[in-house]
Amino acid sequence: MKSNVAARLGGWSARHRKTAICGWLLFVVAAVLIGGMVGQQSLTDGEDGVGDSGRAERIIDDAGITKPASEMVLVHSATADGFRAALPDVMRAVRSSGRTTAPREPLVSRDRHDALVQFDMTGDPKTAGDRVVPVQKAVAAVRARHPEVRIEQFGDASGDHWFDQTLGKDFSRAELTAVPLALGILLVAFAALLAAVVPVVIAVTAFLAANGLLAVVSHGLHMDGSASSVMLLMGLAVGVDYCLFYLRREREERAAGRDPETALRIAAATSGRSVLVSGLTVMVAMAGMFFSGMLLFDGFAVATILVVLIAVLGSVTVLPALLSLLGDKVEFGRIPFLRRRRSTGRFWDAVLRPVLRRPGISATLAAGVLLVLAAPALGMHTEKLGIDQQVPRDTPLIQTYDHITAAFPGGPDPATVVLKAKDIEAPAVKSAIASFESAVRGDPEFGQSVRTRVYAGPDVAIVDVPLAGSGSDATSQHALKTLRAMVPGAFGRVAEAHVAGSLAFSDDWNDQLRGSIVPVFVFVLGVTFLLMLVSFRSLPIAATAIVLNLLSVGAAYGVMVAVFQHGWGASLVGTQGVGAIEAWLPLFVFVVLFGLSMDYHVFVVSRVREAYDRGVPTSRAVAEGIRSTAGAVTSAATIMVAVFAVFGTLSMQDFKQMGVGLAVAVLLDATVVRAVLLPSAMRLLGERNWYLPRWLGWLPNLSHGEEPAPSLPPEPVSV
Repeated sequence: MKSNVAARLGGWSARHRKTAICGWLLFVVAAVLIGGMVGQQSLTDGEDGVGDSGRAERIIDDAGITKPASEMVLVHSATADGFRAALPDVMRAVRSSGRTTAPREPLVSRDRHDALVQFDMTGDPKTAGDRVVPVQKAVAAVRARHPEVRIEQFGDASGDHWFDQTLGKDFSRAELTAVPLALGILLVAFAALLAAVVPVVIAVTAFLAANGLLAVVSHGLHMDGSASSVMLLMGLAVGVDYCLFYLRREREERAAGRDPETALRIAAATSGRSVLVSGLTVMVAMAGMFFSGMLLFDGFAVATILVVLIAVLGSVTVLPALLSLLGDKVEFGRIPFLRRRRSTGRFWDAVLRPVLRRPGISATLAAGVLLVLAAPALGMHTEKLGIDQQVPRDTPLIQTYDHITAAFPGGPDPATVVLKAKDIEAPAVKSAIASFESAVRGDPEFGQSVRTRVYAGPDVAIVDVPLAGSGSDATSQHALKTLRAMVPGAFGRVAEAHVAGSLAFSDDWNDQLRGSIVPVFVFVLGVTFLLMLVSFRSLPIAATAIVLNLLSVGAAYGVMVAVFQHGWGASLVGTQGVGAIEAWLPLFVFVVLFGLSMDYHVFVVSRVREAYDRGVPTSRAVAEGIRSTAGAVTSAATIMVAVFAVFGTLSMQDFKQMGVGLAVAVLLDATVVRAVLLPSAMRLLGERNWYLPRWLGWLPNLSHGEEPAPSLPPEPVSV
């Protein structure tokens, strides 16, 4: 039987605990300092895009064109032309703020109840949100002087300012809430302050180190701004769980009467090994995102692999070093009331007794529940959610967006035709642009405010074309198809032309994902199957792991579609149905859930195999394995659900979808799957659980139990 790597790492750390602890601290401090010095580089629009819209954005990036932050003010009156008195005041106020370009000629709606004043913010568009307040105050002053009309402002800078003020606080609250929540759950689990603090400290320091290294990596692979938030979510979830599994096993062995050294050695050889296998499986699942062909997912993959790798290293090195140093002092700060109430043995006995007595019925019912929950996923519709879908409908920013869209369809978020020519000012190119503008202005599928910007230096032109409809509905979709059909004929002979914009970006993303999701699924399923096969030397165990995790993921998909696409029960999580799932979520949720589900699977099945290797019959080994891991799995799942649920409270729809989807999936996985479906399936299989064909006999026989104690040298014989 091959030596257990986790046992060797734990043994080394226990013998060299000062080196392990100091080395960890130096590593974390160095990573944080280096990351802070170099800073994190973000994805550009050209790097984030794919397909035709991605090519358009890359032309803009390569040309060095910085699109200004555009703003608009809507003046609405109850009567036709009733806005006329307020309109000059609005234009003067915007101009006098000193932060904008001169307003363009106002647009008037077809029913003459609305006028739209458009202008650009001066200076760097990335910081326009920091400079828009004087403009907003100037517009607000006009609003106060003209109560007879409705005056509203919307745009890139206004949106950035709202996001900074609202979502910045959202994320800070989530990050500050997640850690105390994890700490509180661990206090209940261990009933001791120090035992609860240790896993949280290791998880947080692992995140800090990973975040610092991510900044360094971002100079070679640019990151999406949400990569750090995803890293925090994953780092807390797996970091705390791994330490929890390890520490719980060490405490169990001490409670069973083992001396400190033996208890730590057993924990390293058993839970430590499970941590290594689980961590490797999670990282392999995350690596599946590299097959998407999209830089966003490449960044997510690097971020999650980094934080999981560092969390694993901390769990199998610095944690045993700390336990060796603290000994039974890890129980410092005991909470007697919790110690009396924390036992879950009776509860799990009550759950397992009928499951193991009637495994066929139990497996059928559990699988049926998951399949029913998964059913809505068959109608899943994905798109890159627009701002009107991302932000709550009752937000003033979105109400203004809706008012502008109703009066001037496509105005807040137009499609963009990007042209690249040898000479953008050549007569043939100018004539083609003029003809194109005339054609779209005369077509009811497009809005009035067609705008062309010509950049002579890089020979690029950008034509903004508002689309009819809401921006994402069937009307807008048809308008986009019409536009894309027009562009080749209009510019094919004089310029390279591509169509960008939010809706074009969303469609191209969906097309790319449809083509890449199969390779991702095949990779994750195939490599996970091989890892389970090697770890447990069993075809049924490997196959069962895949089937159970697919059921768990399918149920998560179904819940997400039911709540966020159809709006069933959406009010329970403080949102409403938006008709779609964020485009990047299905692939991301699949790899994350598949990786995280393996935490529990590996941990539980390892304990079953450990008992089986001691000679316990499979039927008893299953019961023993489930019961012995029930407390740890319950605590670990509670932490994951709590952390993910915190992200489900954010205002942004995509993070809300991710948080709720992951929380529900982990809850189902730890209850329906691990407590009912897994034990009933293993009970039905019986001794067939450990079937391995002869032609696979060459697979390594890895240890699942306690490493044998090192033999002492023989005592010298006196003569």
